Amino acid sequence: MGYIKSAALEETGYVVLDRYQQELDPKEWLDIEYVDWKSSGDTRFAPLASAKGEIECNGFWNHVPPRTDKDGVWIDSQTALAPNLTRRAQEPGANVGRCRVIELQPNTYADTLYNLHQDDNNRLNPDGTGWVVRGFFNLTDDKDSFFVLRDNRTDPSVEYRIALPAGAQLIVDTQRLWHAATHPGPDPRYCLITSWTSGPELDAYIEKYNGRTNVPNVEVSQDVLDAGQAEQARRDAARAAYYAAKGQAEKTAMSEA
Repeated sequence: MGYIKSAALEETGYVVLDRYQQELDPKEWLDIEYVDWKSSGDTRFAPLASAKGEIECNGFWNHVPPRTDKDGVWIDSQTALAPNLTRRAQEPGANVGRCRVIELQPNTYADTLYNLHQDDNNRLNPDGTGWVVRGFFNLTDDKDSFFVLRDNRTDPSVEYRIALPAGAQLIVDTQRLWHAATHPGPDPRYCLITSWTSGPELDAYIEKYNGRTNVPNVEVSQDVLDAGQAEQARRDAARAAYYAAKGQAEKTAMSEA
């Protein structure tokens, strides 16, 4: 049967919406509660909606009963402090799974390439239902920062680099695209991330805010691009060697047992 997906994301896997007037909103992300949760860098997260309405960030499939990233439960203590962020997450009218603010400490382009990852949004998602994608609303004014999207983690031939000023708004099929953010800093970057279920509501929202693909890439010098690619390869090789050695040690220990 296949999943219900948004045609707007079919070509590239992402759309950029009209920029939001973030400067008109209070800095609600500074008032909510964060928990340590690592994802593609030195990060913390402040959940607004979670599996059971608790201040935690675990995948919904890790709860009892396990389920896909849909039907998130809003956390009253958090949404009371962040009503504007909650309103923005709910505006499309699409089903919301996890909803949280990420706090990302400064990093480099090389860090970003090493940390590129895909999300497991649709684990346990029944065939014939809406495909889960994610919205990214940049909250801080990170003029030198950019989101990196790739079809293939180690292949730079297709790399989208999306600017992240305050109010930048993206919707990304993060199970399809490898993604992470480059954030030179010096202060932390904050971004609202919402899991939405694809369907007519999300399609209408994308159309309302003029969702578009193939926006101009952030310009990065070739030296930085090449150095980042080389560092990604170096770190990948070091990680592979570490786990290979660890696997050999575990095998030896098991054989000795």
